[in-house]
Amino acid sequence: MYMLKSIGNANNANGDMESFFPIRPDCQQLVPKTRFKPKVGKTLSERRWNAAFDKDGRLDIAGVLRRIQRGGIHPAIKGEVWEFLLGCYDPNSTSEERENLRKKRREQYYAWKEECVKIVPVIGTGKFVMAPLDAEDGEPVENNGVVEPKSDDESDKKVVQWKLSLHQIGLDVVRTDRALVYYENEANQAKLWDVLAIYIWVDDDIGYVQGMNDICSPMVILLKDEADAFWCFEHAMRRVRENFRSNATSMGVQSQLGILSQVMRVVDPKLHQHLEGLDGGEYLFAIRMLMVLFRREFSFVDALYLWEVMWAMEYNPNMFADYAASKGSHDVVAAKLSKKVLQQYGKYERKNVQKGRTDQKSLLAVFLVAGVLETKNKKLLNEAKGLDDVAQIMGDITGSLDAKKALTEALKIHKKYLKKARNGES
Repeated sequence: MYMLKSIGNANNANGDMESFFPIRPDCQQLVPKTRFKPKVGKTLSERRWNAAFDKDGRLDIAGVLRRIQRGGIHPAIKGEVWEFLLGCYDPNSTSEERENLRKKRREQYYAWKEECVKIVPVIGTGKFVMAPLDAEDGEPVENNGVVEPKSDDESDKKVVQWKLSLHQIGLDVVRTDRALVYYENEANQAKLWDVLAIYIWVDDDIGYVQGMNDICSPMVILLKDEADAFWCFEHAMRRVRENFRSNATSMGVQSQLGILSQVMRVVDPKLHQHLEGLDGGEYLFAIRMLMVLFRREFSFVDALYLWEVMWAMEYNPNMFADYAASKGSHDVVAAKLSKKVLQQYGKYERKNVQKGRTDQKSLLAVFLVAGVLETKNKKLLNEAKGLDDVAQIMGDITGSLDAKKALTEALKIHKKYLKKARNGES
């Protein structure tokens, strides 16, 4: 596994996090500085994680969530913990039940992969393509080595659309986390390409959209088995999938931008009015932050820390059951739950449940953006005379944000919003 060579180097709890995810020497000065350091007694350690399971393998999710919310997850166990945070597994399942489910999922993934290999044989070879396999009219490009399937018209259409995306994925793959030593290996780049290619083969409704590569990359790095990385990514996409849907008139992320606008109108009407006066009231400058969950604003390690704490805070114990029932997203309902059950919710989701909020698109990422805007309040009010100024001020946050402080600010904004909305100020 990619990280294991480096684990020995980080022989104390405050070891250098970048030793787990080495940066290429020529990129050291170009990437944001990493602030995250695991802390004894706060960060979820490998020992604490293993101790959280009972003899049958059932997980004390409440204790795990508390620890992650306090200090993130140690890199040695990130991948396996993420699988629970994203709803891949039920914390109440036994080790045997999870092993059976993992086996079943792996078989399903490799069956899908075999379908894809029959159409595009380069899949699974450790290589990938960056040139179009088909012309725009669906005709194969000469000498591309692709086997044309014999299938009905509907399937043909799916195949054509899928193949048109593969070179775009390849172009994005070579740009993904290229500062990391991990992606100097072409086979690792090909693993990312394979997972993305198979994902859009299975979920052809939205197709491939730039940014999916940024969501997928950490899963490919953290989980050794390609099928496990696929399912972790697939569950992560359930949370943000609609952000990537777009047509000639709208983008999926606009629903979250609309909620951001509503939040800012409530918590900081003066700043909202100022941005509206600059034609920035639609908050289009926040699209990238919401679509790829702040991947570009933080170092690789800090982005992972941000994600896992967000997921822990948003955790809903009904997630696995709802996903298994194919509902796609869990509902928040006003209910009188016991203290024990409430502890199985992340602290952000717990507030929503207690207040009976049902606007599930009001994810923590929206409040993270609102929090960043609040920290730049004076600068935006005093210096932003146009949208270019707003974009520049927001662009300056790259590398200067502290993920822990940003999350604290987001929770503060969320609390303020709920209070004001309850008082009828929304």
